[in-house]
Amino acid sequence: MTLIETKKIPVTILTGYLGAGKTTLLNRILTEKHNQKIAVIVNEYGEVGIDNQLVVDADEEILEMNNGCICCTVRGDLIRILRTLVLSSEQGQTKFNRVLIETTGLADPAPVAQTFFMDELLSEKFEVDSIVTVVDSKHVTKHLDSHDEAQEQIAFADVIILNKTDLVSDDDLNTLERRLTNMNPAAKRMHSQNCNINLRDILGINTFDVNRKLEIDPHFLEDHHHHHHDDKVSSIAFREEKPLDFDKINEWMSYLVQEKGEDLLRYKGILHIQGIQQRIVFQGLHMLFSGRPDRKWKDSETRLSELVFIGKDLNKDELEQQFKNCIAN
Repeated sequence: MTLIETKKIPVTILTGYLGAGKTTLLNRILTEKHNQKIAVIVNEYGEVGIDNQLVVDADEEILEMNNGCICCTVRGDLIRILRTLVLSSEQGQTKFNRVLIETTGLADPAPVAQTFFMDELLSEKFEVDSIVTVVDSKHVTKHLDSHDEAQEQIAFADVIILNKTDLVSDDDLNTLERRLTNMNPAAKRMHSQNCNINLRDILGINTFDVNRKLEIDPHFLEDHHHHHHDDKVSSIAFREEKPLDFDKINEWMSYLVQEKGEDLLRYKGILHIQGIQQRIVFQGLHMLFSGRPDRKWKDSETRLSELVFIGKDLNKDELEQQFKNCIAN
């Protein structure tokens, strides 16, 4: 292990249901003057990932565009393509600042994000910056009611872009906001028309890493009386000022990952552990879980544990009781 930490290449995962506006956003990123070289990896099946002139022939792995973007076509082997990018970068053939992966046709962004945890070389070279989900404000309610994939995309998001807001009334937008908050309170939300957003709000924001303190809305622990749909995906949040017992919390998280891992879509938080001066940050997707010490608690801040679980058919009372059992005696 080297003592000098090399800067990892940030990866943005772009997801969203068919017709939400991912292509529009991707084209904006490709054409805007941001002085960065971006390697773009596109899933093509189901719909054309980006405008035809940007999609590479299948036999041509990497194409450098005029504005300094590279485009690859995913043929199911993400790891192979990412390793090719690393190799070409190390040989000085292509230097790039970030990777953007569009998961067109992939219901669930989790396997893409997991790739960067599970492959040793990739976890050394890359880090997931954020998962961005584009939502069609006009049609998303219908998608959420009938497609689990649409719910999962909301669940995994660090940023939700409510696109096409000009096509819906303020009342409908407010109702949608409440529903999305109920499903994923930890995600940052923004409104757009034609995905006309500031790219600084979605690139290089480091929201996948819980190292940034979770800015949890203090109101989301309150019951929401507004939703009219029984979404399979929901969120549960806990706050506790009493310190937690390290062994108990460790045992509980191991149990959760084994027993409920498939239903736990995203979970993250900051823990206040008895006898430890640092904050412990953790995050997970399904069965993959990681926790590590962060900076020391400041004298001026309240030491408390904050956890968010986003998943399917979560039993709040059961989880709350298990969490309470982890409080140090």
